[in-house]
Amino acid sequence: MRRLARLLAVCSLVAATLVAGPAAPAQASNPIVNRFAADASMHVYNNRVYVYTTDDESNSGTYWDSNAWRVYSSADLVTWTDHGAPFSVGGFGWATRYAWAPSATQRNGYYYLYLPTDRTRIGVARSTSPTGGFSDPRGTPLIEKGRDANTGEEPIDPAVFVDDNGQAYLYFGGARAPKVVRLNADMISTTGAIQNVTISGGSGFAEAGFMHKRNGVYYYSYSTGWPGQIAYATASSPLGPFTYRGVILEGVNVNTNHHSMAEYNGQWYIAYHRNARAGGGNYKRSIALEYLSYNADGTIRRVTQTSAGVGTPTIAANRLQSYNFPDRYVRHADYDVRIDPNVSPAADAQWRMVPGLADTGGAYVSFEAANLPGYYLRHYDYDLVLARNDGSATFRADATFRRVSGLADSSAASFQSYNFPDRYLRHADYLLRIDPVSTTTARADATFRVTG
Repeated sequence: MRRLARLLAVCSLVAATLVAGPAAPAQASNPIVNRFAADASMHVYNNRVYVYTTDDESNSGTYWDSNAWRVYSSADLVTWTDHGAPFSVGGFGWATRYAWAPSATQRNGYYYLYLPTDRTRIGVARSTSPTGGFSDPRGTPLIEKGRDANTGEEPIDPAVFVDDNGQAYLYFGGARAPKVVRLNADMISTTGAIQNVTISGGSGFAEAGFMHKRNGVYYYSYSTGWPGQIAYATASSPLGPFTYRGVILEGVNVNTNHHSMAEYNGQWYIAYHRNARAGGGNYKRSIALEYLSYNADGTIRRVTQTSAGVGTPTIAANRLQSYNFPDRYVRHADYDVRIDPNVSPAADAQWRMVPGLADTGGAYVSFEAANLPGYYLRHYDYDLVLARNDGSATFRADATFRRVSGLADSSAASFQSYNFPDRYLRHADYLLRIDPVSTTTARADATFRVTG
């Protein structure tokens, strides 16, 4: 049984399929701002990071119907300034509704925003400031379905990219139709025909395309569906054709997945959205930020979604001290879970008690390893293992426990399984599992003290 549990944890590690559950914004670095926002477009201007977003805070909560965008900035990626709405749908005299996923760039002494509206048009706004003063320099859409050939059914999700030689491109598209068109040097007009983006292999493009370049390689990343993974493909040309390379980010806990990437002070980062604040959901999303890493061959490592993000987590790390073996503490070892004395390294016995992955109600908790953010205690065939969250409802339920008064001592704590409420977290022969509790010994085995 323990071998099977260990195998599951190791397989989970190899698969690298994580989706972290809801996290309280006052307690961790993800989400990065305490306002509902989505579709992060991250850029570095003057040694400061700017993130342009869809403003979910102002939508109805029943659809993506906000009418303005939002911008935030930071110099340390921990403390963020909310600069308000840099532009709204009303700033375009030709647009009527739906402020959706933005993109941005800096050039010619101006900052440019590329903004989809009406599900059929993409406009461009321009300013001398990255945070405000934007206006429409064209007076007409930059891209418009019905007016322009080969826009696809849904010209949305713009992503602007300026190559090393100065040529700029606008990628866009939804409904499984990725497109690209060259931009002129003025950044407010196009040249040539709208072209299809061709990707060989993988499960295919759905929406949310993004382009970046590293070491001469062009990386085109995108969402694969609803919900979808963030996958990527590479090419030797910004126009492709592209070859599928793998998954960067697993599905999130809302029905859309949208991202962007940027390098800041020598480190790459990925911004994305998920449900991470109380009251959130498919239409009330939150922005998260993680480290992005590359292998020696240029392939991108899968990203672990965490509550800590790229900042220092403020959820205190606690230890679970055995009630009847007070010299022993709950710890992980080779992805197995047990109680041991004199734990070394000490961090193997430290846990962040985050809001329950399956239920964020105050009584429910999940245990995230302090030294392996994104790895949680979960039961499998009633045994406890440490594993990465695979994004499934089963995982979230297996990793959620209801904290109750200690079964052997009301001043301590016991932890009731969320999906097997007749069972409690307990040790047996020093190994952790979930079991029914009916004897004095079992009650003591299922009682712990939460210590600093």
